[in-house]
Order: sequence, then C-alpha cells, then structure tokens
Amino acid sequence: MKSAAAQMYTRYPVASILLYNGVTIGHYLLGGAGIALGYGSWLGYLLGAVYLGFALIQMYVLMPLKVCPSCVYVRLESARCVSGLNLVSRRLTGLADVKDFTNRARGTLCPNNLYLAALIVPIVAIVPALVINFSFAVLALLLAVVGLLAFRFFYMFTKVACVHCRAKHVCPNAKSMGLA
Repeated sequence: MKSAAAQMYTRYPVASILLYNGVTIGHYLLGGAGIALGYGSWLGYLLGAVYLGFALIQMYVLMPLKVCPSCVYVRLESARCVSGLNLVSRRLTGLADVKDFTNRARGTLCPNNLYLAALIVPIVAIVPALVINFSFAVLALLLAVVGLLAFRFFYMFTKVACVHCRAKHVCPNAKSMGLA
C-alpha cells in the first residue's frame, strides 16, 4: 500500500523549529563539553570552546548569510523553515538566485561540509580522549552526541524536516537521502 505524500510546509510548526534547534544546540553543547572534559587540561577547555564557537558560528551566522538567501523560504511571504534561520536571513541579507541553493554542497569548505564537520568533529575528538584518559562521564557525553546525530539523521531529517521542505527538490541533502 502506498503512503500518502508528506505535507509540504510553508510555515513549519513551532514545535518542529524548537526540536530542530534544541537538538542542534544540545549536540554542540554536549560535544564541546565532551571535548573539554575528555582532554581535561587547559587545552581541552580551549579545544572545546573553539569547537563550540565554530559549530555555533557555522550554523547560526554562516548559514543565514550564505545558504538562506538562495532558499525558497526567504522568498515566501510569512514562511518559516525548520530552523527558523530564513527569518534571520531575510533581515540581514538580500535575496540570492534560487539556482545558487545547490552551491551549498560544492567545494571543500562549502556550508554543507562545515555543517557535517560540526556534527562529526566532537565524535572524532572524544574517542581519542577516551583512549588517553577513560571516564564514564565522557563516555556518556560521547554516547549522547552519537545518539543525537542518529536521531537527527534517522528521525528529524526523514520525519520532521526534509520530508516537509519546499526546497527538497533542489536540495542536495534531500536528494542524497532519497527524499527529493
């Protein structure tokens, strides 16, 4: 039996926006804490803070300035995307060509790769810290970050975000997940 097509949102529900941003910020905070506590010394706290700064800047500064201006949600009157960043972008930037939206996945330091790096770096950084100086608290942080990453990819993208997105037919992320 075929399932019905997912409803396309012009305005994502506030609960979806809160879930998306809560999981994102929680991932970054727990990842930063895992790095800081995993290495323990001033270097660990510095690396944790650098990671946290990078993650927040790439998501909440770079995305609205570089990706959102070419997204359909910036153009649609009273629209609200799953992250809510189109509302920020609309106030900060001008409109870019919608055809440039796919550029978010082009190049080594493209916004997509930076976004993925912000999600994966804490896992890659915490594992060696556990080998060097095992701690159940750091292990718990690692498992929480891995859990949030799995939740993001297997639930949020497929059930909350991408499946309802009006840009999914031009989005390289949705296409790679088979949602476009």
